[in-house]
Amino acid sequence: MNRPFHWLLLVATIASGAAHAAPSAKKRAIPVRKAAPQISPKKPVVDELPQTPGIMVPRAVTLTRATPAENRAHDVWTLRAALNVAALQCQYSPFLRTVDNYNKMLSKHSRELAAAQTLMQAHFRRTQKAGAVAFDRYNTRSYNSFSTLDAQYNFCQIAGQIGQSLRMTDVGTMGKLAETALPQLRAALRQVPVAAGLNVPPPPEMPDFRFNELALVDN
Repeated sequence: MNRPFHWLLLVATIASGAAHAAPSAKKRAIPVRKAAPQISPKKPVVDELPQTPGIMVPRAVTLTRATPAENRAHDVWTLRAALNVAALQCQYSPFLRTVDNYNKMLSKHSRELAAAQTLMQAHFRRTQKAGAVAFDRYNTRSYNSFSTLDAQYNFCQIAGQIGQSLRMTDVGTMGKLAETALPQLRAALRQVPVAAGLNVPPPPEMPDFRFNELALVDN
């Protein structure tokens, strides 16, 4: 069957256009975006704390399977335990005011302490069968982790300073202060400072007052 010339020309034009369009479609490749590099958070550099040889250093209490909120509550509750021990062990020096500092902490930061206690109790109910017993055992271990005889003076000095800081810090910031206070307290338990009577510089060299025998002979 004879087809009109214009119809054949239209078909040829469409076919030719499709042939030319195919290569251009291949060139339009979807750009592949490279995934952003995964940057792992930097771990804080923890300096090796110097330790006085031959002393007993109590071990810190740590949590297992704790959430970030539970770890923050653990810091607050542990700092409370440290200042409680200081209030009992450091009464030899009224200038440290450890008893007064502890009582002021309980009243000023009562809400933060209550929230920390609630979270810690929930943590032990979640992670252990006998949650109440585990929480009591945790409290005892926390107190013992700050009980020291060798480094008592050093611990009391630092605890007194931290207690004063808690009296001046704003309400609700005890957890923030605990981040720096707890490492300071742990460092104090590792060191026994030199006694004041022994930390004396050597005396200066005295001049030679002996008689000059040669000078006496000449005279």
